[in-house]
Amino acid sequence: MTRDKAGHHEQILAAARQEFLTYGFTDASMRRIAASAGMSVAGLYKHFPGKEEMFASLVEPAFQGLMTLYRQEEAAEREALKAGTISRKWETGGDALMALSYIYDHLDAFRLLICKAQGTRYESFLHDLAIEEEKSTMAMMDLLREQGIKIRDVDPKEFHLLVTANVNAVFQAVEHDFTREEALRYATTLDRFFSKGWQELFGY
Repeated sequence: MTRDKAGHHEQILAAARQEFLTYGFTDASMRRIAASAGMSVAGLYKHFPGKEEMFASLVEPAFQGLMTLYRQEEAAEREALKAGTISRKWETGGDALMALSYIYDHLDAFRLLICKAQGTRYESFLHDLAIEEEKSTMAMMDLLREQGIKIRDVDPKEFHLLVTANVNAVFQAVEHDFTREEALRYATTLDRFFSKGWQELFGY
């Protein structure tokens, strides 16, 4: 990509970010984005096949970064389980703090993902994340059982609702326009609340 084309690309993304943040994906206008970027609508299509690809360019890097962080945390929990330190990790928590620290490093992208993605392939982001969290947690419980540790059985429907509530609670900071300072303080509260709750639920 030439320097001029790269510059135009960044101008389009800056204009698109503001348009999506203001109007959401569904009501965003390619004509307004083009005008804000100082080019024609036809010029936009030289950079992006369509509006959803433009939206994806703004959110996909942050989304993938969060999933990488999530997978790293899963691996850390497995290692803690092997080392016999998983209960100490759960006592100290830190998952919400880690997540919100990352989210607030990429706040505009997550505002788009959480509040403005209706009509895109990202609109089920929170639901999909909750499903992944369910699978991960149940796999961890199975590993504990395999080690001879007694774990309470939990009703799957109740578990789904609790995991969904936990995931949604983290992103409420974005929906309610918390400052970074407010969000990180809230994260410590969430970690204390849910860490104790999960331990009580599973009896471990």
